[in-house]
Amino acid sequence: MTTLLAGTAPTPSFPAPDDVDDLVEQHRDAVLAYAHKLLSDHHLAEDIVQETFIRAWRHADRLLNQEGSVRGWLLKVARNLIIDRSRSAHARYETVATDTEEPAQQDHTEPAHASMEAVSLLRGVSAEHRNVLVCLYLYGCTVDETARILGVPPGTVSSRRHLALRALRRRRAVLGY
Repeated sequence: MTTLLAGTAPTPSFPAPDDVDDLVEQHRDAVLAYAHKLLSDHHLAEDIVQETFIRAWRHADRLLNQEGSVRGWLLKVARNLIIDRSRSAHARYETVATDTEEPAQQDHTEPAHASMEAVSLLRGVSAEHRNVLVCLYLYGCTVDETARILGVPPGTVSSRRHLALRALRRRRAVLGY
């Protein structure tokens, strides 16, 4: 037991290891069966049994010296641990998060860089070729619609597109895009 001297804290007394080993040996299977019956999960039941015997070890001096049912005490501890676990955030799949977290910002560098490259490439072609490319690729017009908008024949739109794309490819190779 503990003794108190003036100005000193009590020192805990631990049970003999053999006493705890005997306690575990006598009641382990019963506590495991009980926990497994309540949980229907063998691994979780083993965790509960382990925690039950840790608590029994912490309170072994009272448990081994008192009259009453040791097995009853162990089963009650196991039951309380199971109830605590079912009420915990872990059982409800809750996570703790702060409300101050900023939402992740999307990285716009790649699209911005691509836009700058496109503008640079388009500056290298004539206005007629650029107008054809804008109508066809940016506005999604057909060749006939582009011809009507620009007031040129559809064959001219097709040839300007061909020449503009060829010029863009060459310029792209020169600039290293």
